[in-house]
Amino acid sequence: MKKKIETPKAPKATGPFSQAVVDGNMVFTSGQVHLTPEGKPLEGSIEEQTHQAMKNLQAILEAARVSFKDVVKTTIYVTDISLYGEVNEVYGSYMSEPFPARETVCVKELPLGARVEISMIAVKS
Repeated sequence: MKKKIETPKAPKATGPFSQAVVDGNMVFTSGQVHLTPEGKPLEGSIEEQTHQAMKNLQAILEAARVSFKDVVKTTIYVTDISLYGEVNEVYGSYMSEPFPARETVCVKELPLGARVEISMIAVKS
């Protein structure tokens, strides 16, 4: 049965979507960008914006009773592929072996002027 996940420790979902959905033992997060939990865009470097997206994801995963160690798949969108190294370094500081499967996709634009957006799929043990 599908269950909506919500936490005040991450930006509120403002459209027809949830911060995350749990179905069985699977957790699917919505993409997270550089918004603070209060919904304000975090100005700053790509590293700072990536940290904010990862902090949002961490809070959402915790609300679903999983952690980064349970993530099996990550999708990262960037608006400039030259940012790959900086994003990858920050992302890697949150993750550990065995690393999730992942793709990084370069796109023309992201919502709210974001330069990076990250979504995850986790499996509850």
